[in-house]
Amino acid sequence: MVLIMTKEMKQQFTLRITQANPTEMVVILYEMLLCYLEEGSNALEKEDTAALKEAARKARGCLNELLQSLNVKYEPAPVLQQLYLFCIRRLALGEARQSAEMLSEIERVIRPLHDAYEQIAGQNRSGPVMNNSQTVYAGLTYGRNTLTENMADQGANRGMLA
Repeated sequence: MVLIMTKEMKQQFTLRITQANPTEMVVILYEMLLCYLEEGSNALEKEDTAALKEAARKARGCLNELLQSLNVKYEPAPVLQQLYLFCIRRLALGEARQSAEMLSEIERVIRPLHDAYEQIAGQNRSGPVMNNSQTVYAGLTYGRNTLTENMADQGANRGMLA
């Protein structure tokens, strides 16, 4: 499956981030990371070093965000910290050696974590991480299978605390 971060995917990730609880945020970061790893693999197939470098930069950003969000006082954070650091090292090595196998190794580490967090995300009953974000309602309109998004509460302090 070829995943390229399209404009629509970026919009969907942005929308999901505004509504996500802490566990869902981790799931979203894993999904973004997997997408960037796929982009890196595609760049390697096309021998496009600039695209590989950009995909690796974005993947590294996801890994750094995951790493920084850990509270190492609690389990399983120390183990996750070691896994993320391993992935960061493999990403650097994969970029330097232009190795798709290194990118695949990272995916083999992240995919089970994504699946596990996705299963438990629904159990987290805390509210969204972002307060004062727009409420978005989506539904089918009278148009032929057209999906529209309506923004509600577009106040002046959107995303900011008053």
